[in-house]
Amino acid sequence: MLENIIEIFILSLIQGVSEFLPISSSSHLIIVSTLYEFKSSSLLIDISLHLGSLFAILFFYKTDIFNFKSNKKFISLIFFGSIPLIIFGFIVYITGLIDLLRDVKIIAWTTISFGILLYFADKNKLELSMDKELPIKSIFIIGLFQILSLIPGVSRAGIVITGARFLKYNRTDSAKISFLLSIPALCGASVLSFNDILKQSVDFNYLVILAIILSFFFSFITVKFFLNFIKKFSMNIFVVYRIALGLVLLFLIY
Repeated sequence: MLENIIEIFILSLIQGVSEFLPISSSSHLIIVSTLYEFKSSSLLIDISLHLGSLFAILFFYKTDIFNFKSNKKFISLIFFGSIPLIIFGFIVYITGLIDLLRDVKIIAWTTISFGILLYFADKNKLELSMDKELPIKSIFIIGLFQILSLIPGVSRAGIVITGARFLKYNRTDSAKISFLLSIPALCGASVLSFNDILKQSVDFNYLVILAIILSFFFSFITVKFFLNFIKKFSMNIFVVYRIALGLVLLFLIY
């Protein structure tokens, strides 16, 4: 029992922290599951972890999201910015291509290359505000960037922030855009996984509830920390981390 709780704690920590930072949650979960055979890890637990992150971001931005009349721009962002990912994500899912991409070699190279791309994007000195300038065109372009997150190691948060920074949005708004776009992404991942669960016989137990609660907690804290962090600092620490992680993986592989 204690071993299961510790495993859920570790998985929730990885999901909550890496989902919203530009370091790729899928790659970290794949790496950990490759190195350690967690007995508690399952499709149902994966859904629970994603739900915890989803509830956290909905709670954090509840005023912006549910105040439809005054925040039509945010609703447009969530809708139009997610269309490319939904379409391509479904194609990758039904073709089984997603399983071919879950390779540590791919993760190593994408972790490094897209970390470097984030570095150059973050050098942009011109800073637009999403409150004043967020046309449908920019939303859709950011959505196209998000398609790349289907490749493990790219990082959905990282590539959205990269795209937004290339389009000259400031760091705080770039992060906010990535957070808001995580809502449909997390919903989609949960729905597809739930569809797979219907084909299996699964047992709902206390670990599911624990995974949701812990993932919610770590996700909420991470979002709050990250927004405060980027008001004062650049993305360099995440770039360095990605390059270091990628090099370690390449060393272990080759």
